[in-house]
Amino acid sequence: MPRKITAIVLGAGHRAVLYAAYAQQHPDELQIVGVCDLIEQRRRQVAERYGLNPDRCWASATELAALPRQADVIINGTMDHQHVPTSLPLLERGYDMLLEKPFATTEAEMWQLLDCVRRRGRKVVICHVLRYAPFYAAIREHVAAGRIGDIVSVQAVEHVSYHHQAVGFVRGKWNKKSYCGSSMLMAKSCHDLDLIAWMKTGVPARRVASYGANFQFRPERAPRNAGTRCLVDCPIEADCLYSARKHYIDHPQRWSFYVWDTLEHLQNPTIEDKIASLKGDNPYGRCVWKCDNDVVDHQSVVIEFADSATATLNMIGGTSKPSRSIHLVGTLGEIQGNLEDSAFTIRHIDPRPGHEYAEEWVDLNVGGDMSGAFGGHGGGDMRLVADFLRVVRGEPASLSTTSLEDSVTGHLIGFLADRANEENRSIAVEYR
Repeated sequence: MPRKITAIVLGAGHRAVLYAAYAQQHPDELQIVGVCDLIEQRRRQVAERYGLNPDRCWASATELAALPRQADVIINGTMDHQHVPTSLPLLERGYDMLLEKPFATTEAEMWQLLDCVRRRGRKVVICHVLRYAPFYAAIREHVAAGRIGDIVSVQAVEHVSYHHQAVGFVRGKWNKKSYCGSSMLMAKSCHDLDLIAWMKTGVPARRVASYGANFQFRPERAPRNAGTRCLVDCPIEADCLYSARKHYIDHPQRWSFYVWDTLEHLQNPTIEDKIASLKGDNPYGRCVWKCDNDVVDHQSVVIEFADSATATLNMIGGTSKPSRSIHLVGTLGEIQGNLEDSAFTIRHIDPRPGHEYAEEWVDLNVGGDMSGAFGGHGGGDMRLVADFLRVVRGEPASLSTTSLEDSVTGHLIGFLADRANEENRSIAVEYR
């Protein structure tokens, strides 16, 4: 039997609670022995779920770090701007860590955290869950096996659905860099930047350029007569595609963890409670064209690698359907596919008479990005936790393992892409 790992949940939000749920599915591998969160209600919820005594609940990382080590690992799911400040004292105390992405919000923070990890020799695995999705893991295996030769080009596309864009980057927690610390590119698509860097493992990035803006969600593009709050003063709400009623009342479970956080004190809030919340000061009741958002709604990134290969990422928010796709072109062939289809095509040149190319269709028969069958993110969530536990136990990790060192290139590309967009220039990549 594998050694059971004990863990403390830090930041009992959606992501950390989801990863912690691995302990309920595999109690012989993971045990939740503590919770640390500023919000008492969330501490109480986790404590009730895992049978924790009050002395196993802490209000801050500082309070926890002042004590002798209370568990093997920390599951850090705090907000973006809290990742490094909460991680440093706990790494110094001797914890290993599963750390949510983006693991830092600035280049300076990134190097500070990396220096600490190197100095203390701690094991830190970053939650780049898409590496663990069977779709991307299988593609990486083909790349590592040399099926398409050396990669010349990577083309990645992320379509962020209209309801995801609205809840996260217009009305919600990630709509202002000054609040959450992250740009939309880093908050949403650092997964995709990490995948690009992963496919080019061993080859550093050399230059980055980027272009993006908030095209749609600003006051001057509001429909005529639009109000400021959907259920209070908007005469066109019934016909609006971004109506808060349509997004959050007609779909009460979609994004419920974020939209109804102000109702957490109610055990079973009613529809009437939710409507009253949207009519009150709930930020998710605002008109999407009249919020205080300042992040982009679309951005393109161009990367040049040290071997002269290139890569592009196109992130587009407000699409009808969420999707992620990737197209790798190598010296011996290419791989192209879509995460939601859980299938991809491998192509090779076929110069025989009557032929042009040969194709192999790989169907993984796994649910898409929002599937619950294997956890979210194309089946990556729970596989990530299982791999993290193997790393902590000192067992051989999978090809998907993403340590802090592994994650530097993708994050660095993202930070430089935002600078390049702001400064309208390409920027050379410098490593430490």
